Parts: sequence; structure tokens; C-alpha cells
Amino acid sequence: MKHVLPSIPVRACAALLCLAPAFARAQQSLTWDQVKARFEATNPALKADADNVDEMRAEEITAYLRPNPQFGVTVDGTQIVPNKGIWEPLAGTFVSPSISYLHERDHKRELRLQTAREGTQISESEHEDLKRNLEFTLRTAFVDTLQAKFVLDLAKADLDYYDKIIAMSADRLKAGDLAQIDFDRIELQRVQYESEIETAVVNLRTAKIQLLQLLNDRTPVDQFDVSGDFDFSDSLQPLDDYRQTALQSRPDLAAALETVDQSKTNYKLAVSNGSTDPTLSAWYTWNSSTNNPDTDNSQTLGFSYSIPLRVFDRNQGEKKRTQIDIDRSQQASDQTKAQVFSDVDTAYELVRSNIALLKPYKAKYNDEALRVRDTVSYAYFHGGASLMDFLNAQADYRQVQLAYAQLIGAYLTAVGQLNLAVGREVIP
Repeated sequence: MKHVLPSIPVRACAALLCLAPAFARAQQSLTWDQVKARFEATNPALKADADNVDEMRAEEITAYLRPNPQFGVTVDGTQIVPNKGIWEPLAGTFVSPSISYLHERDHKRELRLQTAREGTQISESEHEDLKRNLEFTLRTAFVDTLQAKFVLDLAKADLDYYDKIIAMSADRLKAGDLAQIDFDRIELQRVQYESEIETAVVNLRTAKIQLLQLLNDRTPVDQFDVSGDFDFSDSLQPLDDYRQTALQSRPDLAAALETVDQSKTNYKLAVSNGSTDPTLSAWYTWNSSTNNPDTDNSQTLGFSYSIPLRVFDRNQGEKKRTQIDIDRSQQASDQTKAQVFSDVDTAYELVRSNIALLKPYKAKYNDEALRVRDTVSYAYFHGGASLMDFLNAQADYRQVQLAYAQLIGAYLTAVGQLNLAVGREVIP
């Protein structure tokens, strides 16, 4: 039986069908939640800062360590004694091992542990603040990508519409109903549409590159895409609601308040470090001297208790410095709180302003621009409008659509700024 091998096109189609699921997975669009999850898992700056938090947590172990005991050995009294004409070295040697321990008073270890834990809390809050700022940059890049996609789709739709105009104008030219110069002017306008498409393509690829950089992703630009609603919502809560949420959610404000608490703990530690810590010592002595006729060896035990006399150094400088640091930290926290209110108020006004501008576009301007374009185009092809009116109507429509896209992009960026100011996502 003769076997017929499938032709190359058939085999190629079969291979493409097998690879189709892989291509579909490679080009899957990511939503904002998916982009944010990838960012939190892969961004190098965020991961490096998380390691800093772990380092601070490890310092808690060091802060709570006890002082090490001291061990020593003393060997003394070594001599060479003649005895019956025979030299006996080490005849009078005695050995004295000792051990000492510094006892810390006034809760020094506990206070060191407390200030270390508060330092870890500050690092965690600062890490959340870094994450908050980087996510705003990430959201801006995400919005830029959505806006570039929207503008590219507009440019393609405008070009498709204009190509139909050119085709209709070519029919009129053949029928003798349109002058060659007018047709040339209409056709020359196509280069502007082509330029807008190329500009939109460059903007889209640039936005994707920035997004991939933040994700630390090496996926080719053509295989990376995002998806989301490129629209606005006119719902906005009262300003006081966002202010109160910000006071509870802003990690930089939390870090400032935690710094105040740590400053107070540091002052307590400075006072504690000014107290006296005794050193407890004990030793044992073994003496091989034969001066005592009752025994060949003498053994003794000893104990001592020593304390430094804090006459001059009572840690006065650290006490004063940490006391001043409490006031400085309090002033810094008040400044941070004022900055929180300023950030929320500014971002709120930006969102409100963009909503006010977008409402008339969605309610009437977009429809009016479309209606004017279609009406003037119809009138021009039926002799009721001039060529200049026709070209102006096309330009006005593109301008309105582009302005609408830019306003939505500005609104979404302002929403991201409001989320940044509040400290968490209050507007999706």
C-alpha cells in the first residue's frame, strides 16, 4: 500500500494548531490585580526592602542577649626548690580558676528588646510606604498602557472610516463629480491618520516596556498585554471620609507615630543605662605548697561583688539627647499628618475636576462630534458642504475623541493619586 505524506502546508497548519494554546497563554492579558500580584512577587526594589525588614527583626535577637560570663585561670607561685640535692620544679605552684558575670539592672535587656521591636515596626511601615509609592508608579504605567491602547483603537477606527471616504471620493472622481485637486487634498489627509497610528503604536510599546521593567519581566513586548476598564465613575465620597481613612491607613504616618514611641523607649533605656550594674565573681584556689604541715595541698573558695561608682558618668548626654529626640519625633509626626491632609485634599480635587470635565463629554460632546462628522460628510458628498467644512469636521471629531481619551487617562491617574494619598485602594 502506498503511503502519502501530508503536504508541508498541512503539516504547518497542524503544528500551528498544536502551538495555539501556548500562544494564547503567552499573549494572555493581565488585569490590574494580576499585575499588582506579579509586582509584589518580583519587583527587586520591593524584595530588597523586605530583606531589610528581616534584618531588623534579626536585631531583636541581638538586643535581648544576656552578657556573656567571663572565665579565667590564674597560675602563680611557680618556683624551683632544692630538696636533698634534687631540684623539684613547680613545687609551690597554685592554680586559681575564676568566673564572673555582669548583672544588668533596671530592665536594660527588656528595654533594648522593646526599642528593637519598635524599630522593626518602623521598618515594616516604611516598607509598606515604599510599596504604596511603587504601586502608584505601577498604576500610572498600567493606565498609560490602557490609554495608549484606547488611542490606538481610535486611530485605527478613524483610518478605517477615512478609507471609506477615500473610496467614495474615488468613485466620484471617476464619475466626474469631484475635481482631481479636491480628491488629492482628501487623500493627502490620510498621512495624518497613518502618523497618528504610528505614534500610538510607539506610545503603547513604551508604556508596556515601563510596565515590564517594574514587573522585572523579560517577556517580549508583542507577547505582553493588559486589560481593564478605560472609563470613569462619577461616584465620589465626601472628603472627610477619605481623610479619616488616610489617618488610619497611611504607612508613613504610622512610621512617624511609631518613631515617637521608639524615642520614648530610647529615653527610658538611656535612663536605665545610667544605673549601676554589679559584677559578681567567684574563684577556686588550689595550692600545692607544703608549708602547712597538716596537708600537702591547700584549697580555698572566694567571692566578690563589685560595682562601678557612677560619680562622673551617669549617661547624662544620652538622657538629654533622647529627651530632645522625643520632641523632634513628635514635630515630625505632626508634619507628616499635615502632609497627609494636603495629599488627600489635592488628589480629591484632581479627581473631582476630572469628573466635572468628563461628564459633558460623555453626555453630549462625543455624540455631537460624531453627529457633526457624519452630517457634514453626508452633506459634502451631496453637494451641501464645502471641502474645507468636511476636513474641519473630521479634524474636530478626532480632537474631541483624543481629548476624551486624555481626560479619562488623567482621571484614572488622579484616582491612583487619591489611592496613594489615602494609603489604600478606595476607588478601584
